[in-house]
Amino acid sequence: MNAFILAAGFGSRLQPITSFTPKPLIPVLNLPSICYTLALLKETGINTVICNVHYHAERIRRFFSENNNFDMTIHISEETSILGTGGGLKRCESMLGNESFLLINSDIIVNADLTSLIEHHRHSGHSGTLMLFETPEAKTIGDIGVHGGKVLDFRNMLHTGLRSEYIYAGAAVLNPSIFRYLSTGFSSIVDTGFTGLVTHESLGYFRHEGFWQDIGTPQSFWQANIVNREHIQRLGKRANLQIGLAPHMLSPHAVIADDTTVHTSVIGRDCRIEKGASIRHSVVLPGTIIEKGTVMDRMIAFPGGRLSVD
Repeated sequence: MNAFILAAGFGSRLQPITSFTPKPLIPVLNLPSICYTLALLKETGINTVICNVHYHAERIRRFFSENNNFDMTIHISEETSILGTGGGLKRCESMLGNESFLLINSDIIVNADLTSLIEHHRHSGHSGTLMLFETPEAKTIGDIGVHGGKVLDFRNMLHTGLRSEYIYAGAAVLNPSIFRYLSTGFSSIVDTGFTGLVTHESLGYFRHEGFWQDIGTPQSFWQANIVNREHIQRLGKRANLQIGLAPHMLSPHAVIADDTTVHTSVIGRDCRIEKGASIRHSVVLPGTIIEKGTVMDRMIAFPGGRLSVD
């Protein structure tokens, strides 16, 4: 089975953090977020990947090249005009062929068992299977209407009245029939492909009951690095086995003055923390300079700026 990684978005909700770095390369515990996705794919035995890119496309290309594609076959689909999740997938229809494939986001951190997701789909008889995750924040994020083992609605957009505590968790196994419902222009896969399967065929679901974290907002990004760091460190052990890279709190390539305080914080590559600085419960992204005497608590620092998460 091949995989399609969605990695073309602007990361608008993460601005200004994503002003100079595409979201797939934003580090979570000093490991680019897309690495967690690649590790899961390799762990599942998937070695052929199509990855769509647009925003800072060259930086993503260079990252793959510098890491020898992590010993995977990675095909890049570069969109000169961004096509969205639906149009981006439709553009690669011929590359994915006539077999089922795994669709996965590049900005989720999850300890999913993708092998079980694939097997569940193969025995379900459905044209697609979405991985769902239960959360009390479902209504805010976008809840999924389910009934009788099927997905029947998204945010009640099909007016079924079905609501739940489940969200789409960023991974799915899809049959090639989904391409009948996708548009070639800019579009959302939810509005086209997923609703097409609901209306004309059948769309099932697989419940993920482990750890799940997205990094779509500064708050959730901070939470991933600080509040949920132990979950991610455990997941990082699996990543290290697959791609030879592991998450870590303090980069060995950062310069930290002796008389600074760094407590429960992430310090990135090529950072410089000057004398007398106090950094607590904060994330300092690569290349950031923290000036002498600076006091930070519950913040995200990046070259050129800082954000408070309070």
